[in-house]
Amino acid sequence: MMDALSRRQMLIGSGAVGSALAGGGAQAVGAGPAPARRLKVIVTGGHPGDPEYGCGGTIARYTDLGHEVVLLYLNKGEWPPRDEGTGRVAEARAACEILKARPLYAGQFNSQAVVDAAHYESFRKILEAEHPDAVFTHWPIDNHADHRAISMLVYDAWLKMKRRFALYYYEVSSGEDTVQFAPTHYVAITNLEPRKRRACYAHASQSPDRYYSLQDQVARMRGIESGHRLAEAFTRHVQSPDFELPLAPLRAE
Repeated sequence: MMDALSRRQMLIGSGAVGSALAGGGAQAVGAGPAPARRLKVIVTGGHPGDPEYGCGGTIARYTDLGHEVVLLYLNKGEWPPRDEGTGRVAEARAACEILKARPLYAGQFNSQAVVDAAHYESFRKILEAEHPDAVFTHWPIDNHADHRAISMLVYDAWLKMKRRFALYYYEVSSGEDTVQFAPTHYVAITNLEPRKRRACYAHASQSPDRYYSLQDQVARMRGIESGHRLAEAFTRHVQSPDFELPLAPLRAE
């Protein structure tokens, strides 16, 4: 496994830069070179739309830097009967096109999440096949059971894969869904907000006026905390390999 120092050197060379630790000041910003190596970043979500709302700006920043991002959804967002998820799949495809990401599904069903030995194994195989450098997932005590389920599936895979990838947690609808979230890192998203908004509004069936308004309040709050107008916040697992978050242009933030 790559040690922390070599990972840091590689990522600095790739156009990434250190984010702020809580209480340690705002994320460092500046202009960076083109990526030396294309990184694989996976953002998991309980449903189509979750990664876009919680990490849309960060996803766009990674893909703009030339890195590959996969949005791995636990389910297709369908309601019974189970074959009625095609509309939300189309929405997710449109959102991913806006963010230049690739959609992927773990094969479970909306509000019927299963976390057991068989599903731990099948989910781990998905991550092993993708070879991620970093995985972002839901806060493990989110109020929605599907969020908690995919967070546990990610965590178990991370342990069984010997912590080879960096592990970050993100928030959605903080205060309503995500609770007791204590960020360690921030990514400035001010210039990327219109693109994040379009990706979220691609999920037209999911009341975007209501949910984007709440997420925008969260982005403003995290921006105040980190010294930007708008930001997304993350908590890095204390045992995670060192992994820098994507660079924000100095002039833009």
